[in-house]
Amino acid sequence: MAIKRTRIIIPEDLVQSIDALVGKRKRSKFITEAAKKELSRLRLLRALDKAKGTWLDKDHPELVRKGGTYKWVRDLRKICER
Repeated sequence: MAIKRTRIIIPEDLVQSIDALVGKRKRSKFITEAAKKELSRLRLLRALDKAKGTWLDKDHPELVRKGGTYKWVRDLRKICER
C-alpha cells in the first residue's frame, strides 16, 4: 500500500488524548484506523439510506406476525444445513 504524508489540523487536546492512549509513535496508525472505521460506517449509512423503502411489510406478511422473523431465520438455517 502506498503511503502519503499529509498535514491535518486537529485540536491539541485531541492529539494529547490520542498520545496518552496509544503513544506518539502510534498516532498515525490510530488516526488511520479511526478514519477507516468512520468511512465504513458512513458507507453503510449511505447504502441503508439508498435502500430505504425497498423492504415493505405488505410484501412480507409472514415476517410481520409475532415470531415471524424468528421462524423465517430458523427455516432458512434448516435449508442451509442440508
